[in-house]
Amino acid sequence: MRKYLGVLTGMALVCVMSWAQVPAAPPTPDQTPAQTPDQAPVPPATPIPTTPSASTPSRAPAPTYPRLEFFGGGSYAQAGLFNAGHWAGLHGWDASLAANATSWIGVVVDGGEYFGTSKISSTSPQPFPSGQFYEPSPSPTFNVATREYNILFGVQFARRKYGRWTPIGEVMYGHQGTRGVATPVNSGALVPKVGTGRAIVVGGGFEHAINPRFALRFKADYFQTGSQFPTFAKKTQDNFRVSVGIVIRNRHKKKRTLEDESEPEP
Repeated sequence: MRKYLGVLTGMALVCVMSWAQVPAAPPTPDQTPAQTPDQAPVPPATPIPTTPSASTPSRAPAPTYPRLEFFGGGSYAQAGLFNAGHWAGLHGWDASLAANATSWIGVVVDGGEYFGTSKISSTSPQPFPSGQFYEPSPSPTFNVATREYNILFGVQFARRKYGRWTPIGEVMYGHQGTRGVATPVNSGALVPKVGTGRAIVVGGGFEHAINPRFALRFKADYFQTGSQFPTFAKKTQDNFRVSVGIVIRNRHKKKRTLEDESEPEP
C-alpha cells in the first residue's frame, strides 16, 4: 500500500511542475476585459495638419500682362521740317498697336500726322523757288501750310512692378513724308513741295492704370526726320514730340500648370 501511495505522490508532483512551466495563452478578443462604467472612452487620435515651414518658398501668383495694347491720343511736335532755322509748333495725333511677347517687351507699329504753319525765310526760301514773294509780304518770313505723316515699327518696353504706374520706353524706325504749300503774292497758283525720307523715334513715358482694361499714357520722344526735297539734298531734322492718350488693353493671364493646380492655397 505504501508503495502505491509513493508512486501516486511522485506522479502528482511531476504534473504540478509541468503545469507551472506552460506559458499562459494570450487573451482572445472575446477574453478582453470589459470596460467598466468608471473608465472614460479614449478618443481616436486626430491627425495634426502640417503647415508649410518658413523655409519652404511659396509659389507666386501667375503674372498678368496685356497681350495687346492699342494707344490713341493727341500729340504736339516742335519741328523744323524745312531746315529753315525755325521750329514750328504742329498739332496732330498719334496711334499705335503693340503685341507683347512677355510682361516687359513687345513689338509695336506706330502712325501719326501733324499739321500747322511753318515759317521760312524770304531770303532763303528753299525748297520753294526764290525770286517770288509769298504771303505775307513784305515780311522776312512767309507762311507754309505744313502737313507731316509717319509710319514706324519697333519695340516697346515696360516695367510692370509699381502697381498702377508703369514706366515705358520705345525705339522705332520707319518712313515719313512732309508736304508744304506756299501762296505767292502775285499769283493765285499755290506752290507745293513734297519731301520723303526715314524717321527715327526714341523716347518713353509712363502709364497710369484706370482699371485692368484702360490706362492713361503720357510719353515724350526725340523725333528725327530725314526729308529729301527735289531742290536740295537730304538733310536731317531734329524734332521733339509729346503725346497724351488712352490705352486699351487686352488682358492675358499665364496658364496655370498641373503643378499650380495641386499647390495648396496659402
